[in-house]
Amino acid sequence: MPESMLKGTDGPLQEAFDAALVDLDGVAYRGPQAIPSAPPALQAARDAGMSIVFVTNNASREPHEVADHLSSLGIPTDPDEVLTAAQALARLMAGDLEPAATVLAVGGKGLRTALTELGFTLVASAQDNPDAVAQGFVPEISWRDLAEAAYAVQGGARFFATNLDLTLPNERGIAPGNGSLVGAVVHATGVNPTAAGKPEPTMFHLAAASVASEKPLAIGDRLDTDLKGARAAGMPGLLVFTGVSSAADAVLAPRDQRPSYVGENLECLAESHPAPRLEGATWIVRAASAFVDGRRLNVTGSGIDAVRAACAAAWASADGGVQVDGGTIPDFRVGS
Repeated sequence: MPESMLKGTDGPLQEAFDAALVDLDGVAYRGPQAIPSAPPALQAARDAGMSIVFVTNNASREPHEVADHLSSLGIPTDPDEVLTAAQALARLMAGDLEPAATVLAVGGKGLRTALTELGFTLVASAQDNPDAVAQGFVPEISWRDLAEAAYAVQGGARFFATNLDLTLPNERGIAPGNGSLVGAVVHATGVNPTAAGKPEPTMFHLAAASVASEKPLAIGDRLDTDLKGARAAGMPGLLVFTGVSSAADAVLAPRDQRPSYVGENLECLAESHPAPRLEGATWIVRAASAFVDGRRLNVTGSGIDAVRAACAAAWASADGGVQVDGGTIPDFRVGS
């Protein structure tokens, strides 16, 4: 019998996995405020024996700043429980470059600190003939910074980036992300950088190794970074609907971005997750069910189980060559 890429657990996720690799914005907090369900849910996961590592594409802040921020929101966190894209990039570069290589850092103090901690020598200009350029997001980045990076890359410097996120959601809307800024250097030089952040698998492997995890679970709110990265790393991924990607997005997810589990919020770590089962042409999850007729998605039931059934039905149809009509996806009204 065909199996869905959406999996199930007999017991709570926090007992089935030994570590949670948790994204920040959209999962632990939204803008300046904690997502209400996050602090108690993460504490319950810790109490159940789950290690927590916060994995973020944000490269502008240092780990202790991220830890202090989380702690102020009611999520007690130590700096060694934080892995930033800047740290991941520095470790990646350490494997590619000679010790004490010179680097032009285009980014904030989080990037600079990560690089110097691993022994790189920072330079201020392309005229210093750096061995590499490392670019990370910082709101204060200027045309001069981007131009200097372009000059260095044109001069033969290796090009690295913390992440290639095109957008950066914040409390005001969607802003340009690091990938958009990196794009300016790419267009000027024709050189694409080596990136460390999500959806590359590097961060997930480093985070799991930091707590000696044998059964890690990657958790995020974005299909194109968090869940795609989990797939790339060969890890199960949990998509929560408290941030960017919606339930409808999950139903339409391409194969390389599909989560292994879905939940309304982090409270689902304390819950079992029923696996969709196929009866005839219908996928069933407890009292919810879904099937595809032509390109029309038909869903019975409500809530997160309806999302699970819909994902199973839509994914099976897509893998068979028929993408469901997005206009037939119901409003599941999940996420908090």
